[in-house]
Amino acid sequence: MSSVTPIVIEKEIGGRVLRLETGKVAKLCSAAVIATYGGTTVLATVTRGKPRGDFPDFLGLTVDYREKTAAAGKFPGGFKKREGPPSEKEILTMRMIDRPIRPLFPDGYFDEVLLQCFVLSHDQENDADVIAGTAASAALTISDVPFEGPIATIRVGRVHTDDGAKFVLNPTVSQLEFSDLDLVLSGHADGINMIEVGAAEISEQDMMAALNFGYGQIHEVLAMINELKAKAGREKIVGDLFLPAPEVTQAIASLAETRLVAARQLKGKQERNKAVDALRSEILDQHFALKSDGTMGQYNESFKRRMQAKEAFKRLEEKVTRRLIAESGIRADGRSALQIRPIEGEVSILQRTHGSAFFQRGETQSIVSVTLGTGKDEQIVDGLLPEYSKKFMLHYNFPPFSTGEVKRIMAPGRREIGHGALAERSLLGVIPSPDEFPYTIRVVSDITESNGSSSMASVCGGCLALMDAGVPLRAPVAGISVGRFTDDHGNKEVFVTDIIGEEDFFGDMDFKVAGTREGITGIQLDLKIRGLTLAQCEKIFVQARKGRLEILDIMERIIAKPRPEISPYAPRLVTIMINPEKIGKLIGPGGKTIRGMQEKWGVTIEVEDDGSVQIAANDGDAMAGARGEIEALCEDIKVGTVYTGKVVSTKDFGAFIELAPGTDGMCHISELADGYVKSVGDVVKIGDMVKVKVILVDEQGRIKLSRKQAMRDDAMAAGGASNAPKM
Repeated sequence: MSSVTPIVIEKEIGGRVLRLETGKVAKLCSAAVIATYGGTTVLATVTRGKPRGDFPDFLGLTVDYREKTAAAGKFPGGFKKREGPPSEKEILTMRMIDRPIRPLFPDGYFDEVLLQCFVLSHDQENDADVIAGTAASAALTISDVPFEGPIATIRVGRVHTDDGAKFVLNPTVSQLEFSDLDLVLSGHADGINMIEVGAAEISEQDMMAALNFGYGQIHEVLAMINELKAKAGREKIVGDLFLPAPEVTQAIASLAETRLVAARQLKGKQERNKAVDALRSEILDQHFALKSDGTMGQYNESFKRRMQAKEAFKRLEEKVTRRLIAESGIRADGRSALQIRPIEGEVSILQRTHGSAFFQRGETQSIVSVTLGTGKDEQIVDGLLPEYSKKFMLHYNFPPFSTGEVKRIMAPGRREIGHGALAERSLLGVIPSPDEFPYTIRVVSDITESNGSSSMASVCGGCLALMDAGVPLRAPVAGISVGRFTDDHGNKEVFVTDIIGEEDFFGDMDFKVAGTREGITGIQLDLKIRGLTLAQCEKIFVQARKGRLEILDIMERIIAKPRPEISPYAPRLVTIMINPEKIGKLIGPGGKTIRGMQEKWGVTIEVEDDGSVQIAANDGDAMAGARGEIEALCEDIKVGTVYTGKVVSTKDFGAFIELAPGTDGMCHISELADGYVKSVGDVVKIGDMVKVKVILVDEQGRIKLSRKQAMRDDAMAAGGASNAPKM
């Protein structure tokens, strides 16, 4: 076996060396590239196959990204100790790799292309997602697949220093913790073709500065990939392009164009779709019918022409839609370019949820619910990075009935996970910190009707539901989408606000921007064209801001600010601090003490290593009782503190009351109640729960308690000492 010398390209990018290597590993696939950045390594491979079926109508591109836990020296969780289905992080990375690559193939190229990325090493600081995006592009570029790249993918963060805000290229995991911006950017020599953003109210001007910074760095990576291509690139093989024959395209245009122009201007989605479907069926059946009474060859030829006619009709519908908007300013539902569909909303629509909202924009609607929980409800995320917990999560559901379709019911797919992640990022920037609001928060957006921008409806509905739940958001958030259309020759460009489903399908892009009045919190750009310039992005930001502010005005009329109190059905939380050295005493042998407290008071108690103790209860008295018992057990007993304790013993001279396991105090008969008490048994009995106040702790640590003083304090708080009960 002859040895092969691998081809290596290295360059310093963002203060670390980026290394691209090919020619040593996976030599039986179309191309393979190993990308290493810092201590993180990703293998990207490309394999091509024949088109799916005799007459395919889509590019068979499959992107797969997997994080091998061995890459970080970890075992997989679970019984099998083997990686299972892709995690949410892996699915989101697959989408991030797929979206900028998919538009860069020749028109009509429908071969099967499998792009697989494996994380082989992970240094816990340089995350593998953007490295995988660049490695995938490099592998496609040197393969024989007719990929019209390369592209490069980078991440931009922004940290604040004594010298002001500073953009950071490919920030480490540690740096991102101090960044108010997480921007993932893909682009090529001609422009930007993918944007993902999560931010803490970044202004449009600052976002443009981040894009300018990032796009400038992209060219450095593109130069590396082009150098690798010059040394190791294979000749591109296009193969058959599945395009309608010119005569079929011409026939469809003459038969359908005039009637299609009229059908595309019908206002309602269902009415419009029915008219277009009827026209398509009529033309296919009358002019491109299958020849079932001839030879097999004649049947196959008629089938091929019918498939070409179907594709030609779709292309004509796209052409008509684009021309109506770009040349005549006529959108399918009759709106102007900047006009937003009618909006309506309502909060508190569900009785037993902790918060709920209904949001509708045009023919897109969402029902959103909010659930508030404790630390036990946090989502534990375990992957290549150190394990961490999420206190805020948003889940998006897209049932088939929302589009009037009959489909198989399955687990959430890549689209649902991606849309949920976008809405989650867009709201995360205004969620209060755990110190301000210690609850775990789950938002569920169920799309009940859909005609475009359901993810942005989830942002708006999610914000309304969170405010209805009493979550103290820093500011309301709204989301809007912007589309792009050009005329037949690409000379005239029109950006439209709040695109519907057909405008997404036939248009050049879906540019979603979410944010507050102060700035942007989330962005997602999906493109079908080659790319956008920075000047186009700047124009889109201005247009999106105008639409966002218009929506925020409407939302604030539905609910102006978060409710001052959370739902009565939500648990009440309180956090107290104890001496960390007393944690063992609180937990008790085998957890006996803490379990006993939880059962006794009907509360949930969670203890952290720093001594913070969170108590969750649905009842105020239970909360106070549990808190008092924990404080009595774990802290020095202080004069003036009120506890709820259990009578454990009675004597002629008084009662002994257990303030916490192992901590008792004595309440003298004279302190049991106002007035003369003849017998201790007349007031309390063993097992009674009583509220007492500490009035003395002597030098020997003995605790003296008073029931009557605690009763007086309660009476004064309720409206005056004269109302205190007499015994």
